[in-house]
This record gives sequence, structure tokens and C-alpha cells, in this order.
Amino acid sequence: MLSQQEWREAAEILPFLADPAAEISRAFMAHATLMHLPTGTTVFEEGDLCDSFAILARGRVRVFKIGETGREITLYRFARGESCILTASCILGDRHFPAIATVEEPATAFVAPYQIFQEWMEVFAPWRAYVFQLLSQRLATVMAVVDEVAFRRMDTRLAEFLLRQAPSGGPLHLTHQQIAAELGTSREVVSRILADFAAAGLVQVGRGSVSVEDRAGLARRAAV
Repeated sequence: MLSQQEWREAAEILPFLADPAAEISRAFMAHATLMHLPTGTTVFEEGDLCDSFAILARGRVRVFKIGETGREITLYRFARGESCILTASCILGDRHFPAIATVEEPATAFVAPYQIFQEWMEVFAPWRAYVFQLLSQRLATVMAVVDEVAFRRMDTRLAEFLLRQAPSGGPLHLTHQQIAAELGTSREVVSRILADFAAAGLVQVGRGSVSVEDRAGLARRAAV
């Protein structure tokens, strides 16, 4: 059961809880709990039963897949006011979790048991609307990932990633393996392309870091 202060925090990220007298607000206060998850916590492993549904109040969680070869690909991340829509899909379809979810930044989440989640889907229209909106948004995200992996060249994707992630005037503190996991490719491919970028003067590669030296040149590579 949530305290009044915890409920007020929940209402800040879930507008349909704004009225404390509303039935959905009373149900949320009675059945949800607040959970704290440190960085590195594995929320779900592939094949786990989805026994709860969590909405982040702060922090960030990464959801990713690992293939038979050991290669990773990031499916999506979610943060404040969002949830892992694969969890909702598994609860609704009575399936096991098909990926891995880990905490990237210390997280605080409002958590409801799966039975309560199912009951709210049947009873509360605002709750259904919230879940379906998450489904729609996340489906678009995953489709964009599929499009990137299937149809775009890796050098253009890597150039675009570096421009998006690397701060101006500072290094991006990621290993080649971590970059590969973001892009759904192998470390060897990332290392080869970065070496090519470095030879062209576009980036400088250090131990566990990459610095963009020529943003305009890298932008031209991203536009190919």
C-alpha cells in the first residue's frame, strides 16, 4: 500500500490518478508498492514469468536481446512515467519474458502484481488507455530498430550513433562491445569501422572511449 506522499508522486506521472477520490486512485494506492532498484539489477531474464508490472518514477531500464552467437541488440529503453511493454504483453498473453531487462540508472518504480494489472485492464478505461498508448509508442520504436538493422549500412548507423551520443568537445565513454550491443552488430565490425573513421580523421579512438574530431565529416558519412 502506498503512503499519501508516494501516491502524490504517482499522480505526477500518471494524470489519471489526479482525483484521490476516484476508484482507480484508491485501487492504485491500495495495491501498488514502491520499489527501489540499484544500477545493474536484472529485472527480468529471458524466459522469466512476468509476475508484476512496473512504472518508473525515476531511473532508466534497458531491454535487449542476446542471440545465439552472443551478439546483443538494444530493443528500447524506458524511463520516468514509462514501463516495459513486453511485460504487459507477457501478462496479457500469458507468456514468458522474451528478452532481458536491466537497470542502467538507479530506479524507483511503482509495481502492481500481474493479477491486479489484469483486473485493472478489465475495469478501468484510463488504465487501458495508458497501456495501449505505451504499446503503440513502443511498437514504433521497435519497428525503427528493425528498419535500422535490416536496411541501413552499418557505417552510416555508427556515424549517426556517434553524432547523437558523443558530447561536443568530449569523449563518448563506451567500449566497442557496448557500441556493438547498441547497434546489433559485432565488436569486430565496430572496431573495423572506427579504425576507418580514425584513419579519415573523423574520430579519435581511445581505451574505452571515442571522441568525434570532425562532426561535419562524420555527418556526411551518416548521410550516405
